[in-house]
Amino acid sequence: MDILIVEPIEDDIVRWLEARHTVRYEPEMARDPRAFRQALYNVRSLILPPSLSLDAQTLHSAPVLRAVGRVSAGAENIDVDACAKAGVEVVRSSIATAQAEAEFVIGAMLSLLRRVPVQGSDGMRVGRELGGAQVGLIGMTPAARALNRLLVSFGARVLGYDPSLHANDGVWERWNVRPLGLRELLETADVVSVQLAYFSRYHGLLGERFLPFCKIDQVIVSISHSALFDEMALSKVMQSHRVAAVWLDSMEPGLLDEGRPLADISSLQVTPRVASTTRESRLRSAWSVAQRLDELLSLSSVPSFEAHRPTSASANSAISGTASAVFMGLSALPEMTEIDDTPQAAAMFDENGTMLQGDAYLDADDAAVNELKLAYGNAGHGAATAAPPAPREFKLTAEVPSLGFKTSAEAQSLGFKPSAEVLEADFASGPVLP
Repeated sequence: MDILIVEPIEDDIVRWLEARHTVRYEPEMARDPRAFRQALYNVRSLILPPSLSLDAQTLHSAPVLRAVGRVSAGAENIDVDACAKAGVEVVRSSIATAQAEAEFVIGAMLSLLRRVPVQGSDGMRVGRELGGAQVGLIGMTPAARALNRLLVSFGARVLGYDPSLHANDGVWERWNVRPLGLRELLETADVVSVQLAYFSRYHGLLGERFLPFCKIDQVIVSISHSALFDEMALSKVMQSHRVAAVWLDSMEPGLLDEGRPLADISSLQVTPRVASTTRESRLRSAWSVAQRLDELLSLSSVPSFEAHRPTSASANSAISGTASAVFMGLSALPEMTEIDDTPQAAAMFDENGTMLQGDAYLDADDAAVNELKLAYGNAGHGAATAAPPAPREFKLTAEVPSLGFKTSAEAQSLGFKPSAEVLEADFASGPVLP
């Protein structure tokens, strides 16, 4: 199967993908994690909803997965490191939600500035205007660029900080944003918008080291992961009224539970990640993800593993008649070397059992690839009028690598596992152990 879609998306996008690939559209599977894992054994790409996680354990159930797409905002339910190790590309649109997020932040700023009054020079407690305010942007993301344009139209002066950008980077001048250090920005800005992409190294970045220096009566709006904030430090500056109000559009579960530092703080506004979710942004994001998945699947219509090439012609692994591809054991991957894209550890045999070498080997290998293409069908743009045939048998086995050596011990010395330790994945019935 080329694509498993578990996130609800537009019918037009589903039909567009079905014209090019084999697609299974199952939004209801989002409520059944077990069924989801069982369905992954022959899935090459996936569109994942926020309610399901894709971690290292789940990836073991997806031996041929090559890409996972997210239409909704955020990727906290995807183990990006595990995907990188497994060779799975995480597909998200970097700009599809930028306008929606920028508009949300502007609305949140206007709401907090008016709804949470501060004391004026005449002693009256009144709201404030966004025009003329100094606004600090933490994280120069696509949303920050759209937000900057809107702020300028209000007459606000825009400051910026991004830990990945040097003060001399050309982006500051192009966006007409004044770069500052994080502490200086917090000391200067009347309003702060946080849209910094979250990585573990940024955990608690906005904590005791910086938050106590916030400008008096500052307003903070964040559409980033709440783990960027140290909850105890944030609670202190809010209870002391140094920070007048905070709006968090993404919050870790349990952060407002009884006994937690942020519980029962009236000036804290929380929304369940709605900044990026509009009708228009979802449509843009879904098309962006669908087009990228189509590109990745069109690169190769043959299910493959990194550094693997198909082999042929043993009694148990002949492609002719069974259309089955036999690959070397997964444990061989780190040990393999290639010459002219041909793994040296691979072995092929003719009908008489003679091992093929040189040009004969390459010819047989090319023939095997062609047979695989016929068996699995081309899933590229050229197959727009007909769905590719259902895939037939596909196995992982350690038998073929050992045939290239005089003894099984020689094969194991290069890192191949014995047959009993190798997982067989049959595309007809799912993963089974020998």
